[in-house]
Amino acid sequence: MTDQPGKAVVLLSGGLDSATVLAMARSEGFECHALSIRYGQRHAVELQAAVTLALALGAADHRTVAVDLAAIGGSALTDPDIPVPEAATTGIPVTYVPARNSLFLSIALGYAETLGAQDIFIGANAVDYSGYPDCRPAFIAAFETLANLATKAGIEGKRFHIHAPLLDLGKAEIIREGIRLGIDYGLTLSCYQPDAEGRACGRCDSCRLRRQGFIDAGVPDPTRYR
Repeated sequence: MTDQPGKAVVLLSGGLDSATVLAMARSEGFECHALSIRYGQRHAVELQAAVTLALALGAADHRTVAVDLAAIGGSALTDPDIPVPEAATTGIPVTYVPARNSLFLSIALGYAETLGAQDIFIGANAVDYSGYPDCRPAFIAAFETLANLATKAGIEGKRFHIHAPLLDLGKAEIIREGIRLGIDYGLTLSCYQPDAEGRACGRCDSCRLRRQGFIDAGVPDPTRYR
């Protein structure tokens, strides 16, 4: 982290984790530039939540970049022919999106370099996660190394830092931290298959983790379920 917090790019999906990360970065004094990615996700209604959250949580600005991961498919989140699981699975689930976090961080890195920012925040979590390989500490560390090798700013000594403050937190711990920071989690959307009005299914892996998190945190669940 830089000695004096300056600009930071914060990846903001519209979900519980990324909202918490934005609030944490703001509490540390960063001028936060929120970045959302429209990647062909079936649950693109989450991007409406991201717009609301960026404003509510005091982001300096917010932009959405479009890429088309649906064109390569391979995930239940981008291919409507692959059903979203509604029961616990083992191994890496079909909701894994190939190269998603690598792509997201690459776009965030490019944006940070144009802003003159050296800090990038992502809501990756290695505790209450769904077996995604790009949510592991080793991945975050490797991408930070890449960022400082592959950019003009990095070569010139302006070191990039990839922050993943939720990596070692359970969902209940994340929720408690967000409540402490004043987040209205009713504004967030975590579901993999919400309806057009943004109401959660209550059955997918993400919904189950979220619901249990509120139970374990002892906090009323504000999620709108269909």
